[in-house]
Amino acid sequence: MLTYIVRRLLLMVPVLLIVGTVVFTLVHLTPGDPAAVILGPDATREEVEELRDRLGLNDPIYEQYVRWLSGVVRLDFGDSLFIGEPVSQALLDRAQPTLTLTLYALVLQVIIGIPAGLLAAVRHNSILDRAIMMFSISGAAMPNFFLGILLILVFAVRIGWLPSGRFVSLADDPVEHFKHMLLPALALGVSAAGLLARLVRSTMLDVLHEDYVRTAMAKGLPERLVIVRHALRNALIPAVTIIGLSVGGLLGGAVVTETVFTLPGMGRLIVQSVGRRDYPVIQGGVMLIAASYVLINLLVDLLYVYLDPRVRYGDN
Repeated sequence: MLTYIVRRLLLMVPVLLIVGTVVFTLVHLTPGDPAAVILGPDATREEVEELRDRLGLNDPIYEQYVRWLSGVVRLDFGDSLFIGEPVSQALLDRAQPTLTLTLYALVLQVIIGIPAGLLAAVRHNSILDRAIMMFSISGAAMPNFFLGILLILVFAVRIGWLPSGRFVSLADDPVEHFKHMLLPALALGVSAAGLLARLVRSTMLDVLHEDYVRTAMAKGLPERLVIVRHALRNALIPAVTIIGLSVGGLLGGAVVTETVFTLPGMGRLIVQSVGRRDYPVIQGGVMLIAASYVLINLLVDLLYVYLDPRVRYGDN
């Protein structure tokens, strides 16, 4: 097992190298000049060129790439062109809203998606099954930002039950914290819950027709016990994969959701940095999301051993 973990961690290096190279290339190919954005429209050509020299933007592209890559090896993503502080510090200062939003959306995905898929499978072809699948497909098809705008219009503007944005720390005011985070978590988690519900329903239908489930039923065990203890555990193995993959999707979705709800997280910082052509922040943010995605997938693979004793990761 240890050898497998080490091998997977080593495989992160080429993956992150490819991601970083692609992001570096794309941001430098994108039209726009960071120096011109910093100085504003009234700056002269000489002032823009002078600032580009100071920022190292006039250096050959390969020199900029080597300089950036050498910093990444030391976990140094450089300094933001606009904020004036290290990228790692800027991302760390804004990590709490993003991680909190992702966690709440993940919890909503699990507590909505798994029970909904289980009920739909147990009541297969019933009105309840069709209703759950209709809402699941609708939620999965609706973009996060559109659902977020609808939630703001209904619950913040029309009814006035919940605030439409801003972040309040859990340590400062727990009640206000949950009130401010409920709408963005719903906007981000409903879509993922719809996909999870469909998968759980499909896998549960397959498992319920297995011989061991029929045998347990024939022995007279309560239906609820057979479903929860025997069927659900095996049906959750594919669901764990979707949950793990969805964490990366939730982190990516937080980029747009934080902008809609004006949350001061990493996602909103990345969006603002794209508009300002803040290359170091864009590259550092994408690399952080990519690393998180790879590590979560490793964790999901390790969870397979617990969920399915037949799974073994050998040393060869």
